[in-house]
This record gives sequence, C-alpha cells and structure tokens, in this order.
Amino acid sequence: MNIHQLAYQALMEANIVLKIQKVDALYLQQKKNKFSPSSFPIKNIPIPGKPSKPELVSPKQLKHRKLNSEIGRANLIHAITHIEFNAINLALDAVYRFQNMPTDFYTDWLQVASEEAYHFSLLQARLEKMGYHYGDILAHNGLWEMTVKTDHDVLIRMALVPRVLEARGLDVTPGMMERLEKAGDQETVDILSIILRDEIGHVAIGSKWFHYCCEKRGLDAESTFRELLMEYMGAPLRAPFHTEARLQAGFTQQEMEQLIAMEKQWTTDRKNTS
Repeated sequence: MNIHQLAYQALMEANIVLKIQKVDALYLQQKKNKFSPSSFPIKNIPIPGKPSKPELVSPKQLKHRKLNSEIGRANLIHAITHIEFNAINLALDAVYRFQNMPTDFYTDWLQVASEEAYHFSLLQARLEKMGYHYGDILAHNGLWEMTVKTDHDVLIRMALVPRVLEARGLDVTPGMMERLEKAGDQETVDILSIILRDEIGHVAIGSKWFHYCCEKRGLDAESTFRELLMEYMGAPLRAPFHTEARLQAGFTQQEMEQLIAMEKQWTTDRKNTS
C-alpha cells in the first residue's frame, strides 16, 4: 500500500468521523511496517478536506470574550478545537507531501495526526456538553495558510509550523489553563493538560526533523531557524516563552537566549522608530 496516497486520501476526507478513522488506521498500519516506499503525485492543496463549517474569516473578525461567561469559554474551546482539526491535516500533509524521507518521519507524523485527532475528539465532546458544535463559531485559517507557504521544502515546514506556530501553544496554554481554572472550568483544564503534554512531543518531532534536514544540507540549525523566522514571519517570536516546555521540545538553552534577545531588540527598535 502507498502510504503517501493513503495519507492524501485521509487529508482530503471532509467527513470528520471518516478522517479520524483513516488516520488511526494509517498509524496502526505504519507501526506494523505494512507500507512499501513508492511515489505519488504531489499537488498544491490550498484547502484540504474539511466540513462546510466553521466559516473561515480574518482573525480580526473574531470576537474575544471573557472566560467568566459560558459563551466566552465556548469561543476559546472552539478556537482550540479548530486548531486541532487543522493540525490533523497538517500532519497528514507532511506524510503525503515530503516523500523520500526516512521511515521514522512518517511514523512520527502519523503519531502526531492520531494524537491531534484524539485532542479534537476531546474538545468536540466538551463543546457538545456545553451545547455547542464544532462549526457553530467563526474561525480563521492561519495554521493551514502557513502549511501552504511551506509546502515546497520540508526543512522550512519543520522550522516554521511545529517550531513556530505549534510551539506558540506551549507558551500560551498554561495561561489559558490558569484563567479557566479561575472560571471554574476544571473539565477543560484537564483536556488542555493532555494537549500540552502531547504538544511538547509534537514540537519535539518538528525539532528532530528540522535538525535532521539541516544536518543533511550542512546548515547550522540555530542560525537557519532565526533567518527563516525573519524571512517568513517578518518578526521574531513574541515573549513570554514557556522555556521549560520549549527545552523539552528540542530548543536549546542558547537558542532560547537568542530568541529572547531578538525579541527585545525588535521591541526596542520599534519604539525608537515610532
């Protein structure tokens, strides 16, 4: 069976239940070494398989509500649910798109896809318990847009999606958990605790394969990451950082110090020019 073709089929599946079933079956088959290496045509995918809702809008159009109201908590949970759904597609795209990588690359990213599907299911159930459904609330498409921008190079994908966009979740999740705990929503806090634990592993997988690609090309990983950050994001990462989680996820202490210094210099330069 062609792992790239099957990953593509799961990626383009719009039915959420079927997509999750295909993801879990793919991961199980990959762990049993049931795939043989073979190529499959690679396409640009501006929109992967997804349900008709939620409606996708600019992030500026999304409402920010306080977490001391149920609608505010539902908005937050829905936003995270949407991120997890996109993360399923992101992991599948890595398996489909970046062919001729080591077998462990596909095992790693199918593990990520399976765990993201689990996260999605937990959050979807939480939303439904609150009287909402995935798709009821507007969402944005930022994560997938960066997936498209990095579809031409596995090194750039590993640098910018797991190590920038997904790693941002490591920074902000503890604060969300604290605010939800104060609002009395322990059930959602428990789900986010599971997600935070697993996302450290997902960013670590991105770090692992970013370093692999840098080594194969004779590039210094830390300077390459900083250059790509400025080229594609136009700005350094924003502090504060969850340094402990990032260190567990494959960032070095020196790298964290450099990222903090970049952010401070960027902030100073902007103040001086304003």
